[in-house]
Amino acid sequence: MSHEHVSNIGRIWKVFGILSVVTIIEVVLGIYKPDALHHGYFLGLSLLNWIFYALTIFKAYYIVWAFMHLEGETASLRWSIVSTVIFLVVYLLFILLTEGHYIYGVFKDSTIKWNF
Repeated sequence: MSHEHVSNIGRIWKVFGILSVVTIIEVVLGIYKPDALHHGYFLGLSLLNWIFYALTIFKAYYIVWAFMHLEGETASLRWSIVSTVIFLVVYLLFILLTEGHYIYGVFKDSTIKWNF
């Protein structure tokens, strides 16, 4: 049994390019903060933040896809890993946004001062 060495240089550059483009989009949006996205709201959060969340989840999925070599696995294994991660990220966002909204309301409507 001889196993030939397959060069992955092209694949590495493709992954690097895709992740770089997404990161550049995030940086440009973070620097310029377009008014339509920054002051537009959806479910109590600015559209710019939703875009950041979506791009971050995409990058995390693509990193797992590329560097854990999930593209060669069966669909059920891929989805068992990816769906768990997506569920946990969405759950974390829900908890953070809910608690943040509560704390904001406590500080806004009480005599407790913002000290941080």
